Amino acid sequence: MTLASAPAPTAPRPPAKRHIAPLDGLRGLAVLGVLLFHAGRFDGGFLGVDLFFVLSGFLITGQLLTEVTRDGRVDLLAFWGRRARRLLPALAVTVAGTLLLVWAFGSVTLLRFGLDDTPWVLGNLANWHFVADQVGYWDSADTRVFSHLWSIAVEEQFYLVWPPVLCLVAFGRGRFRSRRGTGRRAGSGIDGRVAALAAVGAVVSLALMIALTGPVDTTRVYEGTDTRAFSLLLGALMATAPATRAVARLGSRGASWAALFLACGIAAYWSLTDGQNSPALFRGGLFLHALAAALLIGCLAQAPDGPVGRVAGSAPLRRLGTVSYSLYLWHWPVYVLLSEERLGRTGWDRTALIVAVSVAAAALSKYLVEDPVRFRARWAHGRSGAVALVATFAVLVALWAALPVPRAGAGSVDVTRLSADG
Repeated sequence: MTLASAPAPTAPRPPAKRHIAPLDGLRGLAVLGVLLFHAGRFDGGFLGVDLFFVLSGFLITGQLLTEVTRDGRVDLLAFWGRRARRLLPALAVTVAGTLLLVWAFGSVTLLRFGLDDTPWVLGNLANWHFVADQVGYWDSADTRVFSHLWSIAVEEQFYLVWPPVLCLVAFGRGRFRSRRGTGRRAGSGIDGRVAALAAVGAVVSLALMIALTGPVDTTRVYEGTDTRAFSLLLGALMATAPATRAVARLGSRGASWAALFLACGIAAYWSLTDGQNSPALFRGGLFLHALAAALLIGCLAQAPDGPVGRVAGSAPLRRLGTVSYSLYLWHWPVYVLLSEERLGRTGWDRTALIVAVSVAAAALSKYLVEDPVRFRARWAHGRSGAVALVATFAVLVALWAALPVPRAGAGSVDVTRLSADG
């Protein structure tokens, strides 16, 4: 399915940029913040998820606009196929592996909640499931091995909705069709419309967060797709030609200084923020953080060799960034299963151990599952890829249905098979 009939060009977009190494490092910093937050070592580390959102919006929108520039169309099926190959193999392995580990070693409560949450995880709706069940993000996450996957659901919903919306805005009355288009170049007018849409959408999302923030529990606005969309949309805005030109006016030297200023501000905010105990976070604080992150990304894209670019592009952070997705998937199940009670360790000893186990699991996932499917498996493309996707989900559903559901009895636990009414 492609969208064709692009308008006549006015000013061509610049060619696609080379790989920007500091952005890999930002992924590494983001996941490191999340790891330390969930280990109880860094109260502001949860903002790493916000940085992930901004990066995703920037990179995905950049890819889509580059395709518009090059071909005058966007092949949505090809885009979604690439996203599926990138995200779903690791997610499927994580879900299956976590369920089996919880069944073998976890508590009754962990298994019951894990089985309850699995269908929503597979449907990319985990965030709305937790909101509907009033699962407080800040105080109940340690009973749900999949509680961290709310953010993956937000991103996957964005990947599903944003590309068609971008196409409709970019191409106006262009129509969807299955054959390849003629490859006309798109002009900066398309970027302007996409930039305007992203900016308006971000402001609307902020307004929803402010309006819906509750006095007791902020889970609704923290995990809602509508109230977190501004992070993704601000990243998308920074990928457009108007934003790129604005940053380019600073020059390399100016962009380097701006990146240093923004990085220091973001670091200070991470250090001073304390979750939902910081009320301003949900009344503009998260928005300003996402805006600063988007500007930082834009400056690093303009001046990757500046001081901040050299730090973010250092080998350790880049390597951590390359496994950031798998590391995010695996770290929370590892943290929950390797509890203080089970390990008999507390403090930094336990933190070091669970981080090491999480990194090992992420590396195995990347090099044994993700990279082979993403880069080398011909069967993962086209119709055979669609068949493989359906088969994978069928296996996961079968595993979910086969695992026994624990039921609490009077003073005992009766483990029974999953029933139709259970």
